[in-house]
Amino acid sequence: MSEFSLYLGELVGTAFFMVLGLSVCANISLKKSGMYGSGGLLAACGWGLSMVSIAVIFGPATGAHVNPAVTIGFWLGGNFPGHLVFGYIVAQFLGAFIGALIVWQLFKDHLDEEDNPNSQLGSFATIASNRNNWRNLLSEIVATFSLMFILLSLGHQSPANGVAMFFVFAGVAGGVMSFGGLTGYAINPARDFMPRLVHALIPLKNKGSSNWDYAWVPIVGPIIGSILAALLYRSLFSQLISGV
Repeated sequence: MSEFSLYLGELVGTAFFMVLGLSVCANISLKKSGMYGSGGLLAACGWGLSMVSIAVIFGPATGAHVNPAVTIGFWLGGNFPGHLVFGYIVAQFLGAFIGALIVWQLFKDHLDEEDNPNSQLGSFATIASNRNNWRNLLSEIVATFSLMFILLSLGHQSPANGVAMFFVFAGVAGGVMSFGGLTGYAINPARDFMPRLVHALIPLKNKGSSNWDYAWVPIVGPIIGSILAALLYRSLFSQLISGV
């Protein structure tokens, strides 16, 4: 595939992922939704199944990173060419922005009728349940490390391997169950920053703050966690990494 096709695939894949995943958050958070209050299990299964769907559709073509931290982790882990990193990250941020705009239009009436500003923001971006930026940062580091190490370990599996897809689901859904109650389990700078930007830009009734003073946490934390996972992976399994 051409580089442009790879970038386009990553953009579309990320947008698709955001539509599926953020819709889960909106369904749970917004009072007018028929699935309001469904809870963490729905969030875990929804995000996990969304990721598996994207992996099956886009994995054979682009790798279905849909996450700048994952792209950085695969690059540092030796499983991804460096000259594609910047283009992938740009595509992921653009795709996340487009996906968040689509979710806004899908849930616009529900968002406008919501009287809780945190529920509106929670439909787009993550919110720490107990605000302590440094401890929240540690949560995002550990959560992303766990997911990235699983993904790196699956690098030798066929993209269509059912066992690999199960562990993709387990990595995402299990991560939501383990860490979602702390920071909302962002693990993805594009997933948090661009929907947060959409929240800041769009007109919403009863809209509150976009919490920009917290926004660095779900950007920096996933990147650090991904780097640490890649470094440990290289040190443990360097003999399996092609090109090293």
